[in-house]
Amino acid sequence: MDEIRIENLKVYAYHGVYKEENEQGQDFFVNAVLYTDTRKAGQKDDLSRSTDYGEVCHFMSDYIKKHTYKLIETVAEKTAMQTLLKFPLIKEMELEIRKPEAPVGLPFESVSVKIHRGWHLAYVAVGSNMGDKARYIEAAFHDMEANENIRNIRMSSLIQTAPYGEVQDQEDFLNGMIELETLYTPEELLVFLHELEQKANRVRTIHWGPRTLDLDIVFYDNLVMETAELIIPHPDMHNRKFVLQPLCELAPYKRHPLFGKRVEELLKELEK
Repeated sequence: MDEIRIENLKVYAYHGVYKEENEQGQDFFVNAVLYTDTRKAGQKDDLSRSTDYGEVCHFMSDYIKKHTYKLIETVAEKTAMQTLLKFPLIKEMELEIRKPEAPVGLPFESVSVKIHRGWHLAYVAVGSNMGDKARYIEAAFHDMEANENIRNIRMSSLIQTAPYGEVQDQEDFLNGMIELETLYTPEELLVFLHELEQKANRVRTIHWGPRTLDLDIVFYDNLVMETAELIIPHPDMHNRKFVLQPLCELAPYKRHPLFGKRVEELLKELEK
């Protein structure tokens, strides 16, 4: 991915743990790497096809001046997130906030915090088999659309499937797949999805049991991770036609990062 670099943008602002830092202020320096596609702009010599680094400089400077935080970690986090939300062509960014006048009490040149933030592509399986199933799914989709940390969202067709797992004495499910880009980490996305399930009055009493709304992260970029709360890719997705079929509608050529097979291949193998 191409890079636009901003180096040593000087901003006088009021961030710090101590009262005098908030009242008197000091110089901060901003270094940023904007990861974006500059090819179309370069070919057409057209600024509208690129990200105006002058606008980015003014936006970051204004944001850092207008807000006051104790920690430069917070300055970096908030500035990066707001910049990514403001300028949609920036896919990722690296941001460093440097504080050369920090009250360290020892000879030094500067302290800084450097972070890397960006948009991530995720696939979320959605299902319901209680009450107005379509309404529960539609409401969750609209709540995702309304979240500023999510963009470019779309949903597959919904399919009706028989219950999966040990509890078969329940209604059929309505299942689908949602594709989205998000600023959330996998753990943050999981928390948000659980909030949507709770909003739909989901009760977790019986494993494999009926539910008003079920939201599972299937893919997150090409990430492979395993914690006590979350496993990505979803560990049983390759055995579930109700996951693979709607996923194949949205991303047939997406490769499973562990199996190395495309979604359409996994679906064909399961159907056999």
